[in-house]
Amino acid sequence: MSSYVNRLYQILYPNQGLVASQLTPEEFARHYLIGSVRHYSGKLVFAEIDPSFRHPYFNIEEILTHMVPHEDGSPKRTKFICSYRVMEHMDFNAIQKLYLTTSEAHVLELVPGKYDKAHQPGFLRTYAEIAPLSMLVMSPMNFPDFGRFITEPGNGKGCPKLFYTQIDLNIEEFLSAFESNPFTQAPFPFLHPSKLRDAILSMKAAPAKKAKGLSLFCPLDQISFKRIRHGFMFSSQEGYKFFPMPSAHEIEEKNFKFWQGM
Repeated sequence: MSSYVNRLYQILYPNQGLVASQLTPEEFARHYLIGSVRHYSGKLVFAEIDPSFRHPYFNIEEILTHMVPHEDGSPKRTKFICSYRVMEHMDFNAIQKLYLTTSEAHVLELVPGKYDKAHQPGFLRTYAEIAPLSMLVMSPMNFPDFGRFITEPGNGKGCPKLFYTQIDLNIEEFLSAFESNPFTQAPFPFLHPSKLRDAILSMKAAPAKKAKGLSLFCPLDQISFKRIRHGFMFSSQEGYKFFPMPSAHEIEEKNFKFWQGM
């Protein structure tokens, strides 16, 4: 019988969970999007976790005893370890790689990097909270500060740890287009343009306001990966872990199939 490597994956979107699997990241993506009897059509985002990672909240050791190949020699595809409060109990140091997957199961691998972006003060930014929260939020705070704000103890709209990204949105361009044509569509298909206009004007009128929700749910599969501004961030009060997003040009050159489905 063939031997396989037991891996740990943290699913971040569309659902959340910690999963044991004997599939490679590429095989895992194909199984999740194409090969499973549980139908799902859309983007998939998941992280590969250090296989030595352990936390008392997760019953990893017991689950691993069930990671045995099938009788026909095929690998054990998935075994859920946990689907509740996974992010809260995850050690950022154990997050090795991040994978973005198109609906056709083409995979882009991201590795951790240093966050060293310059920030323009007073600039309104748009953030997509992905896990465990799922909202589209506008804020004047820069990328790392937004994560620290959301994970502050006592923040009624926050959480202990957050996975999120910044979405590229030219606010002035949108306002100008909407003023010229009230039938202009919002850059997000799930958001009414007048609601976006009102939210922007509200934030401009209250520069001290830290954040304003644009959508109570943020369907990441309706936002092109081409609009990711810097990359993806895991954040908590103790620190953050950043995964830079390559430019669309670089992705097109090195991973054309993924680029086509971005």
